[in-house]
Amino acid sequence: MASSRAEQIETLADLIDEIEICMLTTLDDDGKPWSRPMRTQRERFDGALWFFTRDDSEKVDHVHRDRRAGAAFALPSEQQYVTMAGTATVVRDREKAEALWSPENAVWFPDGLDDPHLCLLKLDVDRAEYWDSPTSFVTYALGFVKTKLTGDPPDLSENEKVDVS
Repeated sequence: MASSRAEQIETLADLIDEIEICMLTTLDDDGKPWSRPMRTQRERFDGALWFFTRDDSEKVDHVHRDRRAGAAFALPSEQQYVTMAGTATVVRDREKAEALWSPENAVWFPDGLDDPHLCLLKLDVDRAEYWDSPTSFVTYALGFVKTKLTGDPPDLSENEKVDVS
């Protein structure tokens, strides 16, 4: 398991690197969590997540009322799962938007970086947890046999809570 902050961030970055869509959660008007799929940006995770969004979106209204937010990532084919929580901020920064821009974003912003409603949502991650399991059928089968023989649950995955702040 990772020990230093830098190692923990690197582990999280490796786990979410291939995942293009995450579930971003903000708090609704009544304080209940509300999640929606969001495209992750191609910038390597360094403690913050960045998303393109519209300034007139419901999630931006949520963030203006309560900045607590989270993101959940899943790569079932590799048995990798990550959840992150932190503080969201609405950012208008043309230089950062240019650095993050990719052609896929044009689907939601046909006017590109000149869209008057385009803004960024930044999630500064305070804490995270991940689950990373081997995908081999043989590993799972051996774990199942061990459990049947010994009654002890197999240790088939790595799970760690991470304090990113």
